Amino acid sequence: MLKTALFAGALVLLPAAAMAQEVPADVVTKIQAMITEMKCEVDAENIEASGEGYELDDVFCADGQYDMDVDKDLKVTNKTKE
Repeated sequence: MLKTALFAGALVLLPAAAMAQEVPADVVTKIQAMITEMKCEVDAENIEASGEGYELDDVFCADGQYDMDVDKDLKVTNKTKE
């Protein structure tokens, strides 16, 4: 019974681990430069790859904190104030 519970728990965690993709360092540098031009900043560990581009969590700007979605061409497609 314990083996079954551990196996089921591992299956639940598997999709989240499979979805996490590392963002190449050159892309992180480009995203941070783009964000700096917007008078904002974001930590590298808050940039995640997503299916259509990248998700930026906890972007700090002069007018507040945001979550942003950026497409593969590094254009902001969604900006949500937290």
